[in-house]
Amino acid sequence: AWDPEGVIQKAIRKIKATYPDFYVITDVCMCEYTDHGHCGILTDSGYVHNDKTLNYLGKIALSYAESGADMVAPSDMMDGRVRAIRTMLDQAGHTGTPIIFYGPFREAAGSAPSFGDRKTYQMDFHNKREGIKEALLDVEEGADIIMVKPAMAYQDVITEVRKVVNTPVAAYSVSGEYAMVKAGAKLGYIDEERIIGEMAVGAYRAGADIYLTYFAKEIAKMMDEGKIG
Repeated sequence: AWDPEGVIQKAIRKIKATYPDFYVITDVCMCEYTDHGHCGILTDSGYVHNDKTLNYLGKIALSYAESGADMVAPSDMMDGRVRAIRTMLDQAGHTGTPIIFYGPFREAAGSAPSFGDRKTYQMDFHNKREGIKEALLDVEEGADIIMVKPAMAYQDVITEVRKVVNTPVAAYSVSGEYAMVKAGAKLGYIDEERIIGEMAVGAYRAGADIYLTYFAKEIAKMMDEGKIG
């Protein structure tokens, strides 16, 4: 995962060499690099060992920064990973590399665990208070941005996080939301352009400072045309 000749590291260098103005953010996790699909090192009894995993996450984040990543984004959900990553980056001189924390989403990666599930170390989406607590802990550990996802279903969480943290709050409109809009528009059930605009405005109205979306070009065009502010 932290191999300087790994596929992610090579991709970062290629992107920065070809498009130097691009801002590159890398997902930091281990599930794509484990044969069991979990996000960390396992104990002999088959549980994820939180503390042993932290050092590896730091090494992964550092390798991305050294390859040219502008920001790192841990999604592993290990307690203390922001502090571990921040410490390792700072010690290597990457004090200006920001950390954005966000919840996990692994469907697109096709990395479901080969046994069990990730409920023991991921946040319970039913419990909003846990999400607020985790956000505050990650800011305390050094997170520069807090991201909430998926944006459309978690606008209440965006609002609550915005009230309590002093960092920018990002909302990520995930690939499932993109697919839903595309499918609905194809069937003629919705006005694609209108719903794209409403989703973006809804995230900002909820309190997001940053909106990450697969419809970025469409939204930029609508803003140029004055269709959304």
